[in-house]
Amino acid sequence: MGWMKRGGWAAMLASLAAAAQGSAAAAAASGCAGDDGAPLTAVMTAFEPESVALRALVADPRPCRIRGVEFVLGRIEGRRVLVFQSGVSMVNAAMTTQLALDHFNIRRIVMSGVGGGADPELAIGDVVVPQRWAQYLEAGFGRARDGGYEVPPFHHGDPLPSYGMIFPNAVLVAAPEEAPQAKFWFEADPGLLDIARKVAGAAQLTACGPNGDCLEHAPRVVVGGAGVSGPVFVDNSEFRSFAHGAFAARVLDMETAAVAHVAYANGAPFIAFRSLSDLAGGDASANRIHAFLGLAAHNSAAFMQVFLRALPPD
Repeated sequence: MGWMKRGGWAAMLASLAAAAQGSAAAAAASGCAGDDGAPLTAVMTAFEPESVALRALVADPRPCRIRGVEFVLGRIEGRRVLVFQSGVSMVNAAMTTQLALDHFNIRRIVMSGVGGGADPELAIGDVVVPQRWAQYLEAGFGRARDGGYEVPPFHHGDPLPSYGMIFPNAVLVAAPEEAPQAKFWFEADPGLLDIARKVAGAAQLTACGPNGDCLEHAPRVVVGGAGVSGPVFVDNSEFRSFAHGAFAARVLDMETAAVAHVAYANGAPFIAFRSLSDLAGGDASANRIHAFLGLAAHNSAAFMQVFLRALPPD
């Protein structure tokens, strides 16, 4: 790892900047550029069920494709937006976020979608807007020793709460004008969180999904707390309890912390909304994502709409 000490990070970042300039020129040549380079709000979802309601909100949609990913330029609530799907799970999310940042003039990143509830105080249909996100499976697997497990080598900083042999770990990451540092938490932008708090009661959330399944409670928007992400669909009550107890996690998903990581590395303001489609194993009998996926996706999109409306005019 000596190359890091010889200016390797600076050289790498300079190379990425040069690549980004070339990519932006290629995007313009392909007709996939923004409004004369005007700043855009990136509006992201992970996959198709989360995207349907958002795409219906786009005025004057102009689709284009880069490396197989469809980007839709247009306006929602008068704000210039770039709507696209990240793809499911962490690597897809990181890759597609960087693709958007390399090809478009992104002012901020806003992610919408569904997730599994980890906080027992929350219920299906609620929309969660965490203040910070972490990658719980950025981890080392410890060696069994004396009936327990040892913290594995290459662990950064003080050990975090472990789940058996799994020791979550910070990740080394560089950011503009900063030396690489170990980070476990990636923060949502404070200004965007303030806007979310101001409009938390304005969204028209639904208690009944398109399939006719209805909740016995009125969904709500909750701003603050933590979210955690990993390349795993969690449907396990024991791990759900661990995530809430160890990290005060309110929601688990498979993409958002990767998006937050890339946003941090690029100096892009970021926030995410996740509506609970299930309880990550805390459901009384069976996981209910198939019953309430559509409802949760609608509620997250509904909050996205009022949030975009509250942004400063372009």
